[in-house]
Amino acid sequence: MRIFSGIRPTGELHIGNYLGAIKQWVKLQQENECLFSIVDLHAITTPYNPKELQKNILELAAEYLAVGLDPEKCILFVQSQVKEHAELAWILGTITPLGELKRMTQFKEKSKKHPDYVNAGLLNYPLLMAADILLYKADLVPVGVDQRQHVELTREIARRFNKRFGPVFKEPQVLLPKMGEKIMSLQNPTKKMSKTDDPKGCLGLFEEPEEIKKKVMSAVTDSGKKIKYDPKRKPGISNLLLIYSLFSGKAIEKIEKEFKDGSYKNFKKSLAELLINSLEPFRKKRKELLTREVYIKEILEQGRKKAQLIAQSTMMEVKKQMGLF
Repeated sequence: MRIFSGIRPTGELHIGNYLGAIKQWVKLQQENECLFSIVDLHAITTPYNPKELQKNILELAAEYLAVGLDPEKCILFVQSQVKEHAELAWILGTITPLGELKRMTQFKEKSKKHPDYVNAGLLNYPLLMAADILLYKADLVPVGVDQRQHVELTREIARRFNKRFGPVFKEPQVLLPKMGEKIMSLQNPTKKMSKTDDPKGCLGLFEEPEEIKKKVMSAVTDSGKKIKYDPKRKPGISNLLLIYSLFSGKAIEKIEKEFKDGSYKNFKKSLAELLINSLEPFRKKRKELLTREVYIKEILEQGRKKAQLIAQSTMMEVKKQMGLF
């Protein structure tokens, strides 16, 4: 199976990124042909600092490696370094109705969030994402639940192209984790964890132990004292139970039994300790990798070469079918 996925270089990864996507990637690379990208062209559709972009790209590459992605088992590369992504996105735009792009939930949300930065790139974001996936004829796309709508549009675009010009693209399937597809904010458990929207409620994957403890102990819980998984009635403690389960490997029911006579405070202390111990290897590895800039750049260059070979082959097919070649 061929797998494609990517993350924008917009700041340090958090546990939601890891549990919702990257943890899957690490497993998938063992038995599949995987391409994982740093999607910097997507990052420039919302406000960003040009002076920090290259630094963010390098740091995200180090973080990919720190959490277990292996350049011997997968292809790691920077999106903008493979020009075929932008080229195919333009082509796909010629067969995609404007109305389909306007109805995308993410476009509506980002437009509200950045009213002074509503650009054509933001509207065309799903076209670029479709190009990312279709360019490599991916079978599966492991993403967070918020990207599901974009993958569905990608499938529709693939069908439309194949019907009009002949069979070129596969129709990719979205791959969501069985648990943890959406980790909620520690401060507002009714909203998804996000570093940009709610820094205090976001737990970074490489945070220092003191900061992990501080954020977990101040996490919003619910009325009552019972440690019970009930997302509708008790969203706060349910979010913490889910995080505990995913990092410990224990079933939620078992955790509930362990803490049935305990307090929220004791449960949080235990969760903070679990997270500190679980994330320590990631933190150490990232720190070490960031001292090896040349090594990281070489991995990305080798990844670019491998990705570009596949991308060029697909674009030759596309152009031939469309009469452009």
